[in-house]
Amino acid sequence: MPSARSSSLPETDLTRIKRWVEKENDRIPPHARGEVRIEADVDDRSVMILECRPPWDPERTGSEWTRVPVARLRYTKSRREWTLYWPDRNSKFHLYNLVAPTADIVALLDEIDRDPTSIFWG
Repeated sequence: MPSARSSSLPETDLTRIKRWVEKENDRIPPHARGEVRIEADVDDRSVMILECRPPWDPERTGSEWTRVPVARLRYTKSRREWTLYWPDRNSKFHLYNLVAPTADIVALLDEIDRDPTSIFWG
């Protein structure tokens, strides 16, 4: 995950997201850690949470892991709040309307973990 210096996102929130990703990866059983991992991509206004898996057939498809979006956390600097979005099957993002925008990034990460509608983790 790039450092906060390369984005306009709050450094403390990026640290919280990094710790959350590490916690998610630590929850993966040791025998499955070569089969799945969670990553976060940071840009100027958002963080995308991704589920990554190794290639099915590296000889045909190459050695790159697939990266499937799980959620997007978008930051609105003027309001100092985060909004949660979910991806459809075409990786187009939609507002997740069960949680209001908030300054508390942990509340949104907790909602992704809870996943009451099975929209993030399936």
